[in-house]
Amino acid sequence: MRAMEDAKHSILAQVLSQDARARLNTIKLSKPEKGTMVENMICRMAQVGQVSGKISENELIELLQSVNQQMPKTTSTVKFDRRRAALDSDDDDF
Repeated sequence: MRAMEDAKHSILAQVLSQDARARLNTIKLSKPEKGTMVENMICRMAQVGQVSGKISENELIELLQSVNQQMPKTTSTVKFDRRRAALDSDDDDF
């Protein structure tokens, strides 16, 4: 498992520019599953030979936009329960 991670990191270091690598690391911090998916996709592209030269940050952004279009949109909602606020005992001091 460790050898596979090392191989993936070495491929990414060879294929990505410094700016693209920094952007990918930022994405991995905010959305780990998406970052891992993009890393695996870039590694597969490099192994097949679809990558010629280093991927710049702009090319990575285009790749991320295509990935975003393919992924289903998930919407998160915030629901407030206002009934609890009426029963709060902190207002008794007034």
